[in-house]
Amino acid sequence: MANHNSKTSAEKGIRSTLIGIIVSIFLAIIKGTAGVLGNSYALIADAIESTSDVFTSIIVLTGLKIASKPADIDHPYGHGKAEPIAGMVVASALFIAAVIIIIQSLHEIITPHHAPEYFTLIVLIAVVITKELLFRFVIKVGENIESISVKNDAWHHRSDAITSFAAFIGISIALIGGKGYEEADDYAALFASAIIIFNAYRLFKPAFSEIMDKAPPIHILEEVKTAAGKVDGVMAIDKCFVRKMGLEFFVDIHVVVDRNLPVHIGHLIGHNVKDELMKFNPKISDVLVHIEPTPVSN
Repeated sequence: MANHNSKTSAEKGIRSTLIGIIVSIFLAIIKGTAGVLGNSYALIADAIESTSDVFTSIIVLTGLKIASKPADIDHPYGHGKAEPIAGMVVASALFIAAVIIIIQSLHEIITPHHAPEYFTLIVLIAVVITKELLFRFVIKVGENIESISVKNDAWHHRSDAITSFAAFIGISIALIGGKGYEEADDYAALFASAIIIFNAYRLFKPAFSEIMDKAPPIHILEEVKTAAGKVDGVMAIDKCFVRKMGLEFFVDIHVVVDRNLPVHIGHLIGHNVKDELMKFNPKISDVLVHIEPTPVSN
């Protein structure tokens, strides 16, 4: 079942996601308006990226709320899978946004148009700073609560900052170069979309791995085995498996105890191992302990 720590983690993720939604809505409106008035498709494409931020953040928000629900009869291991699923959807949305930007950028390149206005550069500087600060805030939360979807959401903000910076470079070239360089900001949008596609792949992979129950980093497994090995009565660790389910970890462990011990003592050692591991790492939601007797001596 979901423990208090996972609920607290979900609340932190939800809070950071809500802040991201509010900021992204505000920036999308500013960039879209400035792009239209300033004759910059790179800025309009950037506004599209910010708009996608809003929808993907809503997906992350929904995933976190579902993942924080306690276990029930139909979901005895809880609803943690909703969190990496949300991460996969966010990564997919990044890819789709990049494709849309590529299509529109190519259209703008072959369509004659005027160079962007100078004021669009000021807007982009403000956007880059805001989005980079938002990225650092959200990624810190995501790493703290070990949430793939929140970290993916943070990188969505970083991608937005990248597209804004690319647009800044493109518009600057178009303005400095003058006639014949009007398409520079459109090429900048193409460059930014390539970076977004790379980030989409990089973010999709760990979310997919978690869905497939890939083992967590080796240091987590070693820490669990070390903590269990310190419990009184545990003579060795035979097997240990750890899997991540959203914001929580589930442990299956086989511990070796003296074969001459009464059954109830072996049972007590098993409970002590479970209690110790859940105290050692509050993100561990449940522990299944199997007692193994020491080999028969010849």
